[in-house]
Amino acid sequence: SEASGTAGLARRLAAALPAYARIAWWGLVAPHAAGARSLLVVQAVIERDGCVLLAVRSDLRGWELPGGTPQAGESDAQALVREVREETGLEVEILRHSGDYERSGFRPHVARVFVCRVRGGAERPSEETPRLRWFAAAEPPATLFPWYRAPLADALAGHAEAVVRRQRQGAARVLAGIAIDLR
Repeated sequence: SEASGTAGLARRLAAALPAYARIAWWGLVAPHAAGARSLLVVQAVIERDGCVLLAVRSDLRGWELPGGTPQAGESDAQALVREVREETGLEVEILRHSGDYERSGFRPHVARVFVCRVRGGAERPSEETPRLRWFAAAEPPATLFPWYRAPLADALAGHAEAVVRRQRQGAARVLAGIAIDLR
């Protein structure tokens, strides 16, 4: 019934509020704090048999590309291989750098995206990414967060050179992400 659907949405929203508060701090306040460094995130488009591997993080429930932030002294490639192994259990080989996405607005950062293939390991979820799933590359799920659509499309297009795109993470994109998370 409509009432039970509304009650369910209200419960999901109430349960998500602590995570949303942390994410709001991380996205709106922390980037402007004294001593804040510019943020680089490395992400993988892992291809296999016409499919791509996507992950759901423990704090948000939309699909996204595996990856994370390089640690001090790590190259982008080292960070990506480590993050993918930690999040998925897979060892990957980087095939090419497909693009840089310079994002302003909510949590300003650069997302550096690489196309990879599985080299070994055993696929397994992690505490950080409790869900993993292969999707047909040509048909990403409706619950893929919107800021991953262009990087995924560019990676699959096979451009001769890495693309550079500037994207604004404004209110519409943030609200679209919240809508996906609450589904």
